[in-house]
Amino acid sequence: MFPRIARFRSAAALRAHLAALGTALPIDDAILSADEGSPMAMPLAIGGRAIGNRWCIHPMEGWDATTDGGPTDTLLRRWRYFGISGAKLVWGGEAVAVVADGRANPRQLLSPTLGEGGFRLLVDTVRSAHREAHGSDADALVALQLTHSGRFSQPVAGPRQPRIAFHHPLLDARHGTPRDSACVITDTEVEDLIGAYVEAARLAAAAGFDMVDLKACHGYLVHEFLAARRRDGRYGGDFDGRTRLLTELVGRVREACPGLLIGVRLSLFDTLPWHSVNGRGEPWPRDENIPYDCGFGVDGNDPTRIDLEEPIRLLARLHGMGVAAFNLTAGCPYAAPHVSRPAAYPPSDGYAPPEDPLVGVWRQIDAARQAKAALPSAVMIGSAYTYLQEWLPQAAQAVVRSGWIDGVGLGRMVLSYPELPADTLAGRGLRPRQICRTFSDCTTAPRRGLRSGCYPLDDYYKTLEPDATGMKGIRRGADPPD
Repeated sequence: MFPRIARFRSAAALRAHLAALGTALPIDDAILSADEGSPMAMPLAIGGRAIGNRWCIHPMEGWDATTDGGPTDTLLRRWRYFGISGAKLVWGGEAVAVVADGRANPRQLLSPTLGEGGFRLLVDTVRSAHREAHGSDADALVALQLTHSGRFSQPVAGPRQPRIAFHHPLLDARHGTPRDSACVITDTEVEDLIGAYVEAARLAAAAGFDMVDLKACHGYLVHEFLAARRRDGRYGGDFDGRTRLLTELVGRVREACPGLLIGVRLSLFDTLPWHSVNGRGEPWPRDENIPYDCGFGVDGNDPTRIDLEEPIRLLARLHGMGVAAFNLTAGCPYAAPHVSRPAAYPPSDGYAPPEDPLVGVWRQIDAARQAKAALPSAVMIGSAYTYLQEWLPQAAQAVVRSGWIDGVGLGRMVLSYPELPADTLAGRGLRPRQICRTFSDCTTAPRRGLRSGCYPLDDYYKTLEPDATGMKGIRRGADPPD
């Protein structure tokens, strides 16, 4: 059992523990308000737009839309949270599938269903909540994340219906992917998909979004293409082929929507897939999978090691193409959840953390630091801070002050404690009972067909039926109600 964050009563004690783990993560002694010169209060320029602070809300996957992909009251409540948070950059809000067969869940938002009117409802929900809570939204930037779920597509209830870039020797077996060519997306289908992304971007721009995020992370389709060495044709093989889908998406969206900013959320590195062995996490056998040619940002001769040569090369190319900002994350939460989302408690389909989660926090922060050092002129937002809990603001201040990253994003934390950015900048201190403790219910719930939220800490979800009862059953090992 690793020490819980709440046991560290001083920044010095946490720093000593971090040093013992071999990390160099800086932690300030105290939370600074905007009046006290917090680095998080500094404005940030993105694509010629000045935003008011360095806090960002990450895109999430609520999976509680209508069955045809439209918004619900529960979903809009979450988007209001994004607005009241006080963060001036809302990066994507929520993953929106651009085509029906690319939904990761039968209740994921869908671009053709939303249309311009649905998109306008989403962006207006964020902006109106921000104005009500903070007076003005003139210095806020609101983006929309566009995606295709690829290997993890489940557009209707029942088994997944994967669309993949290539057959993966480990993930095919783990996730039950058919070993035939029918689920491999063809080059012609890729070109049609690019058109769907462009149409979704047009709708987002018309509805008032400032930016679209072309999602290239967490094992979904565009990210998987980055490792498609085993794929023939224009969209696989060498570096140019494997990155072609993403670069063509950027170019086509820029051409069709010249006033719309483009961002990319990118997994900087992968690792060998992990699995549960008697509840403990273990990597798949290494020797039979070396050299490993199915990862991006990983050393093929030793997949436990990060290799950022290609990711930094890709970031430089996209930056040169006019991508306004990057949101940096890592891995695939389906394949190695402790790498993507360091947590004390695993989701129901995960495993007990095989390392102190602070090591996972440092791994992502350090990789992002290296990317920022290589491309200092590119705007970069960091991930993996939630596990720091009480010490999240002090770490955020320190890394931004040091120039390691331009802004810090919140994901799970905003579900339990949306006002954290506003509270810290106003000098109000933290609300300990709202701090996310990484119980992972917000991940378990949607993967088991329930609405995603913070069931332990948010009173709304504690009484949201039948989901609250279903979540209790899942914790006891039962299936959720139909």
